[in-house]
Amino acid sequence: MFSFSGKRIGIDLGTANTLVYLVGEGIVLNEPTVVAVTAEDNRVVAVGREAKEMLGRTPGNIVALRPLRDGVIADYTITEAMLSYFIDKAVGKSRFFKPEVMVCIPSGVTQVERRAVLDATMAAGAKIAYLIEEPLAAAIGAKIPIAQAAGHMVVDIGGGSTESAVISLGGVVVHNSVRAGGNKIDEAIASYTKKKFNLLVGERTAEEIKIAIGNAYIGEEAHEPAKMEIRGRDTITGLPRTIELTEVQINEAIYPVLLQIVGAVKGVLEQTPPELAADIIDKGVVMSGGTSLIKNFDKLMTKLTGVPCHVAEDALLCVAKGTGVALENIELYKRSISKK
Repeated sequence: MFSFSGKRIGIDLGTANTLVYLVGEGIVLNEPTVVAVTAEDNRVVAVGREAKEMLGRTPGNIVALRPLRDGVIADYTITEAMLSYFIDKAVGKSRFFKPEVMVCIPSGVTQVERRAVLDATMAAGAKIAYLIEEPLAAAIGAKIPIAQAAGHMVVDIGGGSTESAVISLGGVVVHNSVRAGGNKIDEAIASYTKKKFNLLVGERTAEEIKIAIGNAYIGEEAHEPAKMEIRGRDTITGLPRTIELTEVQINEAIYPVLLQIVGAVKGVLEQTPPELAADIIDKGVVMSGGTSLIKNFDKLMTKLTGVPCHVAEDALLCVAKGTGVALENIELYKRSISKK
C-alpha cells in the first residue's frame, strides 16, 4: 500500500538484543545486538543473528562485537551502521520517505550519551528521532495505567543494565540504574567454571547454561536439582573437556549479581515518597526484560524486598511494545519524550 507519510518505528536498543516495532504491524524484528566487522578497515560484514553466530568463532581478520555496553553506546560508528541495518530491514531499503524513529534509553544516561543516541539515529536515516526512558516504555508495554495519580513500580532487567523506577502521572518519580544484567550473569557463570573446574567456556555457552539451569532462588522443598553437561577447554591441559553442572552451583555463581540487581530495586523503594510506597505495596512490582525470566527471580525479589513482585506478560517484548504504543500516542506521552 502506498502512503504519503514515512513509517514510524520504535527501537528497543538493548545490550543483548534489539527489537524493532513497526507502527501498524507490531514487532517485526528481534535480533542480537552484535555486529561483525573486518579488523583492518572496520567494514560491517554481518549484523544481528548472523553476527552472533560468529561470536568467539571468527577468523583473525573479522571481529564480532557488541556495540553497546551496559545499556549505552560504546562504539558510535558501528552503532550507527547497526541502526541503519535494522531500519532498512524494518521498512525496506528504498525509502522515499524517511521514518520517524523512537529509541529507548536507560533512565540514568548522561546528556552526552543521550545526544549520541539521537545523533546515531538521525545519521542512520531517521526523519525525526525521539527518545523514551526504558522504565516508562516497559510500564506502557506491560499495560500499566501510568497516567493515573498512583505509584507503579517497574524493574526492567536487560542484558547490560537494570532500570528500576517508580512512575506516577505519566512520568518517572524516582529511578535507579545499575549496570548489571544478563551479561554480568553470563560472566559470573564463566568465571565460576574457570575458578571451580579450571574450564573455560565462551559467552554463548554461559548464556545457554543460564537459560537452561539458571535458578535465582533454591527453595526449601526437596527436589532433584536440574543438571546440564557443558563442554569447554581445560585451562591446565588446554584440551576440550566435559563437566556436569547443577542448578545449585549456578545459583551460587550468579547470586552476587542478582543481589546487585535487587539492590537497585531497594534503592528506589528507599527513596519513594510514602504515598506512592503504599500504592506499590498494594500493587506489587512489575518485572520486565529478558533477565527477569530467570527461574524464581520474582520469588527472590519478593523475599529480599518484602514487596510482592511478578513478571510481566511477554517480559522480553515489554519495552519494544511500549515504545510502539508511545509512538502511536505521541501527544499523550510528549512530556516524557525528548526529540531531535
